[in-house]
Order: sequence, then C-alpha cells, then structure tokens
Amino acid sequence: MTLSELATALGLSFRGDGELELKGVGTIQAAGPGQLCFLANDRYRAWLARTRASVVILAAEFVDECPVASLISPNPYADYARAAALLHSVRAPEAGIHPDAIVDPSASIDGTAYVGPAAVIAASAQVEAGAVIEAGAVIGERARVGKGSRLSSRAVLANACRIGEDCIIHPGVVIGADGFGFARDGDTWVKVPQLGAVRIGDRVEIGANTTVDRGAIEDTVIEDDVKLDNQVQVAHNVHIGAGTAIAGCTAIAGSSRIGRNCMIAGGVGIAGHLEIGDGVVVTAMTLVSRSILKPGVYSGSLPMDDSGRWRKNSARFRKLDELARRLGRLERAVDKNGESEQ
Repeated sequence: MTLSELATALGLSFRGDGELELKGVGTIQAAGPGQLCFLANDRYRAWLARTRASVVILAAEFVDECPVASLISPNPYADYARAAALLHSVRAPEAGIHPDAIVDPSASIDGTAYVGPAAVIAASAQVEAGAVIEAGAVIGERARVGKGSRLSSRAVLANACRIGEDCIIHPGVVIGADGFGFARDGDTWVKVPQLGAVRIGDRVEIGANTTVDRGAIEDTVIEDDVKLDNQVQVAHNVHIGAGTAIAGCTAIAGSSRIGRNCMIAGGVGIAGHLEIGDGVVVTAMTLVSRSILKPGVYSGSLPMDDSGRWRKNSARFRKLDELARRLGRLERAVDKNGESEQ
C-alpha cells in the first residue's frame, strides 16, 4: 500500500512522496525502511529525529521535526491502530465446513461462513454470514454467532447464548457456563439452576480464557463495543455498558452493573449487586465494595513497602477502629467542656 492510498483510507493529510510503498509497522526506535511508526507520547519525542521508518504518524505540532514522510493525525495512536490493521490484515479462511467438523443437521450455517476442523455445532445453532468458527470451537444448542464474528480455537458458546456482529472471541473463552449459584441448607449446598443466557452486542472483543457466566434467571449482558482482556471473570447477571474496557484478571461478582465508557484496570475486584455509573475509571488492584455513581477516577489499593515497615503498619491498621473510637470520645469531651472551635 502506498502512502497516498493509506492517507486516503484513513482520511488523513500527509507530507512526503505519495508513491512511497509501505509493507508493515514498527516502533519509532526500531522501524526501518518500508515501515510505518507513530509518535503519541512525548517521552519518545527524542527518537523522532533518529527514526529510520519511512513514515511516522504524528500530531501536526511535530511535523516540522520529522525527518521522513508523515501522516498528520489528531489521534496518532488510534490512527496507527487503523493503519496496522490495513497493512497486516488477517486473511479470512475460505468459506465452507471442514469435513472433520461436527455439525448437527438442524444447525443453520450461512454459505459464506467457515467452520474449522473438530468444531462442534449443536442443534438449532446459527452461524451467520462471514463468521469464522475455528478448530475445536463449540457452539451449543440454539446459540447464535453474528455476521463477521470470529470464535477462536477452543472457545465455547454455550446453549442459547448469542454474540453479535464483528466480534472477536479469543482462544479458551467460555461464554455461558453456569453462574456460581448455590443455596445453603444446613451443612450442604443446593445448586440453583442457571436458567438465563448471555447476550453479547456488536464489535465486542473478549480475551483468551475469559469467562462470562450465564444468568440465573435473566441474561448476563455485554453491550456493543465492550473490550475484555484475558482471564476476566464476569459472573451471572452482570451488565456491562457499551464502550467499556476491562483489563486482565478483573473479577466482577454477580448482578453488578457497570456503566458505559468505563475503564477498569487489571486485577480489580468488584463485589456483587453494585452499580458503577458511566465514565468511571478504576485503577489497578482496587477492591470496589460499594456503588460508584459519580464519574471520576477511583483507587483502593495500597502500594508495596519495605517488608518490615509493611508488617508494622499492618498491625496498626487493625487498631484503626479503636483509635477512631478514642478520637471520637476525646472530641465529645472537648465539646462538653466548651473548648471546641466555634
């Protein structure tokens, strides 16, 4: 693809030779001839004068510093992502059903879809136009894969669950396993039947080995444009709003509701039956134990420290309640003696 063709595809202006041929991408430090890179962080600005890339995507304010051809962008990182997708496009497999796939006769497979070897598609399942079902993936009874979506190897879409259009479901994802529902009866647990399903919108991406549990009665819901990282746990009846991104190893307990356009960092724990409003950011390793209704950035983790000092502080943490009570008594005593500030 030439520079001018890429600029047209991205809707960007450029400087330099429009016939310059681009074959791939690289970092601003390591890219070479024929490659494209980007500058989106001022920490890497010093590399701009030394780059060996053929083209740099950057903001207009840095164009005069660029020694090579440039694509001028208001959001260099986002346009780099689009450029990389164009220069490294993944070729879809040819349509058809592999002879080693197991497909129930009542399943509906669009003629433009692909079903790979050892994939299993159960009764009354639907695979829509242009969808890709990779080797070893499993689609349960009455489940549906929307147009252009990809279910990667060993991914499971359980009975009656649905994913929308243009979704990417990475290897090992399980959508629609039973939620963790048990009722205590004396010394035993009684399993609560999980009768809901999972509904996933369009353009959702779910990372490897993430699990999304089916609802207990109503469905677990993931709206359009949600991005889930690897090894995220989404419990039964969780609702995740459109445009929200959740990083790896986050666990969301049952029946919590997360709003639109939130960003949840890695290792966050969200307790059950909570509400997180739109536009909330939660930083890494935070434990969310109450609802968050106001947009903003929220943190709840303690940084590491010298081990000896950490142990001393941990012992003091256990005395916080006692100290708070003592302080309260002292304040009341001061007020009673008329010595408080007016």
